[in-house]
Amino acid sequence: MPNKQKQFGDFEPEYTNPDTAVISILPVLYDGSSTWIKGADKGPGAILVASCNLEFYDIETDSEVFRRGIFTESSVDGVDTPEEIAAVVRQRMTALLDKNKFPVIIGGEHSVSIGAFEAMAAKYDDLTILQLDAHADLRDEYNGSRYNHACVMARAKEFAPIVQVGVRSMDTCEKKNMDIERVFFAHDICNSPKGEWIERVVSLLGENVYLSIDLDVFDPSIMPATGTPEPGGLGWYDVAALIKAVCKARNLTGFDIVELCPRENLWSCDFLADKLLYKTLSYKFCLGTQAQCLQ
Repeated sequence: MPNKQKQFGDFEPEYTNPDTAVISILPVLYDGSSTWIKGADKGPGAILVASCNLEFYDIETDSEVFRRGIFTESSVDGVDTPEEIAAVVRQRMTALLDKNKFPVIIGGEHSVSIGAFEAMAAKYDDLTILQLDAHADLRDEYNGSRYNHACVMARAKEFAPIVQVGVRSMDTCEKKNMDIERVFFAHDICNSPKGEWIERVVSLLGENVYLSIDLDVFDPSIMPATGTPEPGGLGWYDVAALIKAVCKARNLTGFDIVELCPRENLWSCDFLADKLLYKTLSYKFCLGTQAQCLQ
């Protein structure tokens, strides 16, 4: 990404002022621990480029959340190891929280989330980390590192309780680290009424929730551009309904969207990531507060 990086959206300067913006987007360009298809470090750039093609009026919430101010921070880049990326992200997230910003990370592969978990746990009591993902990510160590992308939720458990949604791929070694009562497997979601499983997810969450979205939670029919796609994933409205319910019932403290691995001629995937980011912000800030967002 060039020194003068792209901003999220094409808003007027009054909505991208770093001093007054409520929302801060932190691009993290890292793909050091991925183990199959490389390219997730290009995900943040693709998201930022595609973002200018969004319509910034959200029909469902009758809102324009960008009016709260959205500033894109300087990107995290040039970091070599997942241990180092965790430390850098923790520092950057802590700085944003100290300034009372609502933080959004765009990655990068999933190991970039570990530093965010630690920063959030230090800031908020009664925090739950909600993971949307095809993979359990509960290995204690993988390829010589405890901070590998396959170990993300094992590290998350060290900071706060977790709830896992959409899982459909794991190794037997991960079973001992899994609390089965807090996991919503994709095959069970498929066979459950939407309102029922979402209500059960929300009931397991604490007052404060940090949301970590690995884009491979979606079915590859709508999100093929990930490093480790898995068949049998969730649909757009499944994920949107869950995030909406979480935002209505709990305090969403921040979120990340990771593992976009851009592919030529698959622009819809870049756009889906953008739409998901903006939709989540709309749910967070505009449900029941349309006048505040529309101004």
